[in-house]
Amino acid sequence: MTFKEMILEGIPDVLPPKRERNENLSHAPKRKEILSAEEKKLAIKNALRYFDKKHHELLAQEFYAELEAYGRIYMYRLMPDYKITARSIDEFPHRSKQAAAIMLMLSNNLDEAIAQHPQELITYGGNGSVFSNWAQYRLTMKYLAEMTDEQTLVLYSGHPMGLYPSHPNAPRVVVTNGMMIPNYSKPDDWERFNALGVTQYGQMTAGSFMYIGPQGIVHGTTITVLNAVRMKKDRDASKLPIFVTSGLGGMSGAQPKAAVIAKTIGVVAEVNPKAACKRHEQGWVDEVHPDLDELITRIHRAVEENKPVSLAYLGNIVDLWERLVDEDLTVDLGSDQTSLHNPWAGGYYPVGYSFEESNDLMANDPAAFKAAVQATLQRHVAAINKLTAKGMYFFDYGNAFLLESSRAGADIMQADGTFKYPSYVQDIMGPMCFDYGFGPFRWVCASSDPKDLDTTDQIAAQVLEEMLEHAPEEIRQQISDNLLWIKQAKANKLVVGSQARILYADAEGRIKIAAAFNKAVKEGVLSGPVVLGRDHHDVSGTDSPYRETSNIYDGSKFTADMAIQNVIGDSFRGATWVSIHNGGGVGWGEVTNGGFGMVLDGSAECDTRLTSMLHWDVNNGISRRSWARNDGAMFAIKRAMEIEPRLKVTIPEIADDELLDSVVK
Repeated sequence: MTFKEMILEGIPDVLPPKRERNENLSHAPKRKEILSAEEKKLAIKNALRYFDKKHHELLAQEFYAELEAYGRIYMYRLMPDYKITARSIDEFPHRSKQAAAIMLMLSNNLDEAIAQHPQELITYGGNGSVFSNWAQYRLTMKYLAEMTDEQTLVLYSGHPMGLYPSHPNAPRVVVTNGMMIPNYSKPDDWERFNALGVTQYGQMTAGSFMYIGPQGIVHGTTITVLNAVRMKKDRDASKLPIFVTSGLGGMSGAQPKAAVIAKTIGVVAEVNPKAACKRHEQGWVDEVHPDLDELITRIHRAVEENKPVSLAYLGNIVDLWERLVDEDLTVDLGSDQTSLHNPWAGGYYPVGYSFEESNDLMANDPAAFKAAVQATLQRHVAAINKLTAKGMYFFDYGNAFLLESSRAGADIMQADGTFKYPSYVQDIMGPMCFDYGFGPFRWVCASSDPKDLDTTDQIAAQVLEEMLEHAPEEIRQQISDNLLWIKQAKANKLVVGSQARILYADAEGRIKIAAAFNKAVKEGVLSGPVVLGRDHHDVSGTDSPYRETSNIYDGSKFTADMAIQNVIGDSFRGATWVSIHNGGGVGWGEVTNGGFGMVLDGSAECDTRLTSMLHWDVNNGISRRSWARNDGAMFAIKRAMEIEPRLKVTIPEIADDELLDSVVK
C-alpha cells in the first residue's frame, strides 16, 4: 500500500501483525497502578470501541497485557509502518488544503526526531500527548484526509468524535484536552481517567499540533537569559556569565542552544542518557560529561577561555548544585526545567538513584518514590539558597519548581508566605514582553521546503526593520532583539522537523508579517501555504497563576476567563483550528490554556481573517493585563486604540494607596 492508501485505510479491517516497542527510542515510564479490577475491565472495554467485534477476543488479552506492563493502553500493534514526519502538504491525501496542513503539523509532533516518547504518542513534558492511543491517530488522519471545507472535526482529548457539517469560515478542527469538572482535576484524577482512556494531558502545543521542536522554546529562553543577564548590573561585563539549569527533554532541550546564542557558559544536567545523547547528536548541546569531576574542570576551562559553550552533565542536577556550592566559581544565573508539573511520573528524578532504579521505584513503590523526590527537592532548594546568597540570580522557569518545592517542605517561602524567587514571567517575560503584546508567534512552511523558510525569514526581517524606524522607545529593545534573532536564525541551525520559525512579535508585527506572507503565497514567491500559530505560553492564551499570569497582582491570576474568551474569539474570527486545554507547563489542574492554527493560502479571505483574529488574539490579553494595572499593558492598549478606532477598552483608574491606608486600618 502507498502512504496515501495507508492514511485513508484508517483502522484496518484486517489487523496488522503484533508489534513490539523499539527499545532504541525513549519510552514513557510505567504509569502508576491506580485502577481497580473493575476499572481495568472498563479501560479495556473503552479501548475495544474502536474495533470490529471479531477482533475483541484477541485485542482484549493484548490490551490487558499493555495495561499491566505500562499502566496505559497504547495499542502498539497499530503503529503505522510509514515514517511519521512533516512531509510536504501535497504528499498527504486530502480534499481540504487546511486539513492537509493540520496533518502536516500533527505528524511533526510525532516525528521520532521531535517527540520525547514517540511510540506512546507523547511529544514533550513526560505526558504531553497528541493522542492516547494509535487507533485515535489512525482515525483522525483518515477523517482529515476525507473532510472538506464544509466540515469540522471535533477531538475530545485525542478521541476523534467525528466530522460535523459547518462552513468554510468555521475552524476545520476544534480540540479540547483534559477539560474536567473542577473537583476532578487533581493529579490522581488524571492518572485514573487517562488510564481509562477518557481524557489526556495535551500539555500546550503537543495536543494542539503546534509543536515545532526545541526551537519553539529556544527563542523564549534566549530572550529570558539575555534579559536576566541585563538585570545583573553588578557583574563583570567582560566575563561571560555562567548559567546552570537542568533538563534536555522535549522543551528543556532548548536550554543549551539558547545559552550559547545568549553568549553564556551554559551547564545543563540531564538524568536520561537517551535524551542527552539525542540533543548532542542534533547539535543542541556541545559536550556531554558523565563524570562530575571532569565537568567541573571543563567549566573552569570555559571560564578561562571566555567563549560561549554548552556543557551537559549526565547526572542528577542536585549533585551538580551541591558541588557548585563548594567550588570557586561564580554562578551568575540559575533555573530549572525538569518536568515538575509531573513530579511522580517521570518529570523529576530523585538524587542517589540511577535512572533505571528511579523508574523501577516509580512503578513499584510510588509512595517511596514520592518521598525520595520530595527529599531531593529539599536538598535542591538548599543548594540554590546557598548560591543565591553568593549573588546568583535564580528564577523559576515555569515548570512548577517553586510550587512543588513548597509542597515538599523545602525552604522556598518568605516570611510573608510568598516564594523566595520569582517566576521568569514576573521579572522578565511579563513586564518586558507580554504586557506590551510581545509573544511567541510562529510559522511553518507547508511546502516543507527550506528555501521557503529562508524567504519568510527575509520577509519578517524586512517588516521588523520598517517597524523599528517608527517604534516608540518602550518597545524598541523588543523589536531590536527579535530583528537580531531572525537575521541569525538560519546560522543558528534551529530547525528540527518541520520548516518552522518562531519570533516574538506584538499584534502589529504579527499582522504585518502574516499579511506579507499571504501576499508572497498569492504571488508565488513562496511555493506553498504558510501555517501560522503560537505557543499557548503567550500574551492571551494562558491563565496560569505561577507562570503566564504570575505578574497579575489584582487578585485575578487564579481566574481563567482570558484563556476561554481567547479560544472562543479566535474560533469565529478565522482560525483554521483551535484548542483549549486543562494543564500545560505547570501541571494538570494548575492552568487553562489554548491555541490556534491558521493556514495562509494567498486568498483575500485570508487577509481579512488574519487581521481580525491576530488583533484579537493579542489585544485580549493586553486588555486583561491593563485592567490589572500593569503599566506596560496600559501603554500598549492605549496605543492599540489609537491605531484601531473600533477598539474600545475599559482603562482602570488608579486608586491612591494612602487613601486606602486611611480607610482600612
